[in-house]
Amino acid sequence: MTPIERAEFIADIAAALAPKQPVTETLNDDEVRALRIWIKKQEQQIAFRQSVIDKTTGALIKTFVTALVGLALAWFMTHIYKP
Repeated sequence: MTPIERAEFIADIAAALAPKQPVTETLNDDEVRALRIWIKKQEQQIAFRQSVIDKTTGALIKTFVTALVGLALAWFMTHIYKP
């Protein structure tokens, strides 16, 4: 394929694809600002949910450890410690 034929081939492909490409619209300043605000709000919601999950997990672990220590202490007091 010669360079001229190649250039014609590329031009034919570009011409065939041009009508099928969607028209891209640019956002105006208000839409960009609204989009940034929405993204920031979503990030805050994700951070809040993550902090709630972290605190809940920590509380569940503390409760489990406390209950385990209480059970161990109750078992110790009834089976081993005899005053």
